[in-house]
Amino acid sequence: MRHPLQQLADSLAEGQAYLITSPENRLYVTGQKTSAGTVLITQKEAYFIIDFRYFEKVRHRVSDLQMILQANLYEQLNELLSSHGNKEVFAELSRMPYTELLSWKKALAAPISDETRLDEVIGDLRNHKTEAEMKKIIAAQEMTDQAFAWILDHIHAGRTEAEVALDLEFFCRKLGSDGVAFDFIVVSGQKSALPHGSPDQKIIEKGDFVTMDFGCVVDGYRSDMTRTVAVEYATDEMQKVYQTVLDAQLAALQVYRPGITGKEADAAARDLITKAGYGDAFGHGLGHGVGIEIHEAPTANWKSEQVMEKGMTLTCEPGIYLAGKFGVRIEDMGVFTETGFENITRSPKNLILVK
Repeated sequence: MRHPLQQLADSLAEGQAYLITSPENRLYVTGQKTSAGTVLITQKEAYFIIDFRYFEKVRHRVSDLQMILQANLYEQLNELLSSHGNKEVFAELSRMPYTELLSWKKALAAPISDETRLDEVIGDLRNHKTEAEMKKIIAAQEMTDQAFAWILDHIHAGRTEAEVALDLEFFCRKLGSDGVAFDFIVVSGQKSALPHGSPDQKIIEKGDFVTMDFGCVVDGYRSDMTRTVAVEYATDEMQKVYQTVLDAQLAALQVYRPGITGKEADAAARDLITKAGYGDAFGHGLGHGVGIEIHEAPTANWKSEQVMEKGMTLTCEPGIYLAGKFGVRIEDMGVFTETGFENITRSPKNLILVK
């Protein structure tokens, strides 16, 4: 078995086993994206039970788990649990609906523990990205940077937000992205004051801010970046707000280092925005982890006591949103190193005027 399978196996006591059923953790331990499949991890062996649809696809790609073609899943699992003498099973309680948990408890011969040990162990592993994981995230971000450089020539007054979002997604896929990291946000004008607004048929106009929040996917690992640009010109107020957000982001990035708490990181940006008179207009947290999921631990906000550690990814995305006027958000992402923070986002952050 390999990391993380070996680390998961090493955390088990004799007679214990882990049951993994969620798509995210299944991808994490198998390296394969599938819509179905069950992973059983014991002290000595790991098994991937999967149905006919995926069996041929993944059996040549998975070498660290024993592949089993699914027939009667519950019977197959009970046979494995019996052969290994497993008396206690830990499941993903935080990801499993209660009705599903009841079904598993009824079906398995070994009792499922009410402890959240599996969530905690696998959560800690996923929080600390390996070098191999970071290569995928960096590759996804490189595509995202390329897409931003390309889309700048395709944002014009008269186009719709939806057209820009579609162009952006198409180009990301053309670069080789497995898909979109999340539903892209492309909002303009007054809609740019909506942190999670959706692109629609609104026409982009001269003097609009256009905020784009998007990311790519490589082997299941995601990137996340936001840039705000102005169409042809920006008013003095727009320039002031943009510079305030940029200064806040740079101030926060300066304090990103192992040992800092999410609350302390958030304060570096929030205090600057508040002093500029826009404190009430920054209503979300500063950042979040990114990996297999677009929002993972750790979290940086005004109440987070999470201590940042080497290997953790984190975004840095302060924003100011003035209802009825416009909004600005600038977002980078990176990874904590032994002594600091490596920002893997390369796109420029100066205010760009597109024509």
